[in-house]
Amino acid sequence: MSRRTAGSVVAIDLGASSGRVVLGRIGPRTLELTEVHRFPNEPVRLPDGLHWDALGLFREILEGLRAAGRVDPEIRSVAIDTWGCDYGLVDRDGRLLGNPYHYRDERSLPGMEAVHGAIPPERLYARIGVQLTPINTIYQLASARGTPELEAAASLLLMPDLFGYWLSGARVAEATNASTTGLLDLERRAWALDLVAELGLPGGMLPPIAPPGERPGGLLRSVREGTDLPATTELTLVGSHDTASAVVAVPADTEDAAWISCGTWGLVGIELDAPVRSEASRAANFTNELGVDGRVRYLRNVTALWLLQESIRTWERDGVAVDLAALLAAAGDLAPGGPRVDPNDPMYFAPGDMPARIASATGLNGREPAGRAAIVRCIFDSLAAAFAETVSEAARLSGRNVAVVHIVGGGSQNALLCQLTADACGLPVIAGPVEATAIGNVLVQARAHELIEGELAALRALVRATQRLRRFEA
Repeated sequence: MSRRTAGSVVAIDLGASSGRVVLGRIGPRTLELTEVHRFPNEPVRLPDGLHWDALGLFREILEGLRAAGRVDPEIRSVAIDTWGCDYGLVDRDGRLLGNPYHYRDERSLPGMEAVHGAIPPERLYARIGVQLTPINTIYQLASARGTPELEAAASLLLMPDLFGYWLSGARVAEATNASTTGLLDLERRAWALDLVAELGLPGGMLPPIAPPGERPGGLLRSVREGTDLPATTELTLVGSHDTASAVVAVPADTEDAAWISCGTWGLVGIELDAPVRSEASRAANFTNELGVDGRVRYLRNVTALWLLQESIRTWERDGVAVDLAALLAAAGDLAPGGPRVDPNDPMYFAPGDMPARIASATGLNGREPAGRAAIVRCIFDSLAAAFAETVSEAARLSGRNVAVVHIVGGGSQNALLCQLTADACGLPVIAGPVEATAIGNVLVQARAHELIEGELAALRALVRATQRLRRFEA
């Protein structure tokens, strides 16, 4: 019998619209989460483009760590996960060179054209295996060539690595997030420095790659003094790309499972042992990203609850109070077979008046109160169809059978979306856990600190044993 007892770790989980700090109490039969701090993550538009408020986010991280320490003074570890692709540039002395750009900023479009002009997309995909989309770091860097910030940079730190550097002083690139950049050689799992040189980018600023579970060291004195965390608290690397952490917590007990990590984005895919880099895979715009324990997340991004989030923001800016529960109920009462849109159409990518864009494509009137439910139903019907198509394509391109679909994250709370997805896929849908990203984060930390043991199957068994799940039949 294991002598391990439960201990406490902290997950810092930053999403595209909000962040939170979660205290995890975890042991061989224990998996308990307590959210101790939540805060908005709103981009800031400046004259030179759309940026993240990195300093404001770090201030909130420290506030969350203080709150966690007040609840439990014996925290062993802290770990960070965020979205992928975006980065901060740090100079030789550790100073941040400008506010990090937001992936929705349009500056990366010329960079994408420049990269494909130098390296044909077919050759690029065969090497890096990453979905070719303007948000990728490789295109952002190509757009930044010749800027003073890039010229002065000593280190490029992806967003979780930047916050980790401010917490611990360690300059590393966690592997799962590094795999989203378009700069990683999937075969060697190392930076593709020859491609970097071919594009005229400074490869010397790319930090060493480290796997999930590595422990770079303790927290800086300034951080400990500002948070009252114990001197023994360490920074631990997890699947710092939020989807990598979420997939750890997918409660699958079989390999013939697909998953949808559903929030602002819907990351739809399956878990494999090796990447799929065929021309058919590139044409279908699938990506191969690293997961925990060396697995490959074979997936395609689908614009998901972003459509609903932007619609609600638009209605509220118009002075219309939104009762989300009532709106979802009204959408569910509508008959099937209504209009659909392509969620990944570029017209839905930028912030702004989403109902007007959907109305222009469908003829629905999203401004009138009676029309808001129709807009929402259109969004969910469209997402369910896109999810089903992506699951089918992932199975076809990988040769993997799919018998069940797991939906984790915020979207798993939406019964209408889960049922529509089951119907569209013709497969059962298992919904939950809602807190998949934070759970995956704390599981990997706990294993690194020997609070639990085992491979992914054992971690997922703990999720099944402790978390509430719902089943939706097709």
